[in-house]
Amino acid sequence: MTDSSGHHTAYLGIGGNIGDTKRTIDTCVALLGEQVGRITHRSQWYESEPWGFASEHRFTNIVVALDTTLNTIQLLDATQDIERRLGRTEKSQGAVYHDRTIDIDLLLYDNLKIDSLRLTLPHPLMLQRRFVTVPLVEVLKLQQKTLNEIWPTC
Repeated sequence: MTDSSGHHTAYLGIGGNIGDTKRTIDTCVALLGEQVGRITHRSQWYESEPWGFASEHRFTNIVVALDTTLNTIQLLDATQDIERRLGRTEKSQGAVYHDRTIDIDLLLYDNLKIDSLRLTLPHPLMLQRRFVTVPLVEVLKLQQKTLNEIWPTC
């Protein structure tokens, strides 16, 4: 939730299934901390099968809570820039998924609801993906919060 100083809380799902995924995710988290805001909480590593496509490569996933002064579009642009820097060459389009070095999904941003061409918040598939919900709940427990507190329409 935004506070009087213009700070916002965002929850990001981060994952990948090509290369040294843990190292890439650690680098991603460091870049987020340097360029986007302060990481306040981070989940453990979670391994999962690919979702929405077939691949022999399992995914490694985490969720982070982030304190940022960026607005939603600035945050989206910054995360997409970090993805490109870490080797992501194409984004998934229209439910066509593929292997990738890194993926950063904006899950929640304060308690905003957005439905635009560039961004939908809360993330529309978040609750269908255990590799997101399990680490998100872990982060919320660390924050001593519930999903209903941060997303009342859930």
